[in-house]
Amino acid sequence: MPINLDEALGAELPAAEFSWTSSDIQLYHLGLGAGADPMDKRELRYLTDETPQVLPTFGNVAQSFHMTDPPTVKFPGIDIELSKVLHASEAVSVPGPIPPAGTGIAVTRFTDIWDKGKAAVIWSETTVTAPDGTPLWTQKRSIFARGEGGFGGERGPSGSSEPPPRAPDFELSIPVSPQQALLYRMCGDRNPLHSDPDFAAAAGFPRPILHGLCTYGMTCKAMVDALLDGDTARVASYGARFAGVVFPGETLKASVWKNGDGFVATVTAPERDDAVALAGVELTPA
Repeated sequence: MPINLDEALGAELPAAEFSWTSSDIQLYHLGLGAGADPMDKRELRYLTDETPQVLPTFGNVAQSFHMTDPPTVKFPGIDIELSKVLHASEAVSVPGPIPPAGTGIAVTRFTDIWDKGKAAVIWSETTVTAPDGTPLWTQKRSIFARGEGGFGGERGPSGSSEPPPRAPDFELSIPVSPQQALLYRMCGDRNPLHSDPDFAAAAGFPRPILHGLCTYGMTCKAMVDALLDGDTARVASYGARFAGVVFPGETLKASVWKNGDGFVATVTAPERDDAVALAGVELTPA
């Protein structure tokens, strides 16, 4: 069904209430590789009972954390087959640390819809507040919908961004365990592309691939650990574009540049000729 720009652009979804516990936070951090060194006290801050510190990227998955069914892409003026949709980018900003347990009320609206001719790029923004109205976080997301262009909208800007033309200031190693995807899928994304070798082969991959949001979260953790003394409260915002696949068992490399008060990065897979996994990574300290 073609995108109805007049109906979709600016549409606001009904408020959705959801809750999370400290156990959810612990599982999410384990899914990102926290606790690889169980004697490292900085690592254990991610896994403390009742009061673990929280990576802001939990805000990107909190609302869907307990879902086990595949998502749908059916909204006002938008009805797209899931097989046509690619996750393009994700970002989160936080006014303060996300609490280790709580209830949030999420309101999502569609802010931009770009007509790329053969595809559409759909941007949404979700604001999450506590029941008393206290702001908790804001999430921004874009999806790339193949075959959904040609509806007469604006083309929008290019999504490409180049790293600074100099050697990186830091290079971080991010090991991905062989079972990383199997553990991370417990955080709400049960797509068999990440767990079933036969399904992955039918999709054209030699083996199951890692969730993009897992790579995204692991990179945030690596940057926080290396650049912010492992203190998640020092992050104001974080975001990235999904540029390629990651296979469990690989070791990724994050090339990081200082950029004003913050940092920008690119994440690659050295074992595959530095194939890019994440581009346009940006972390802004609080």
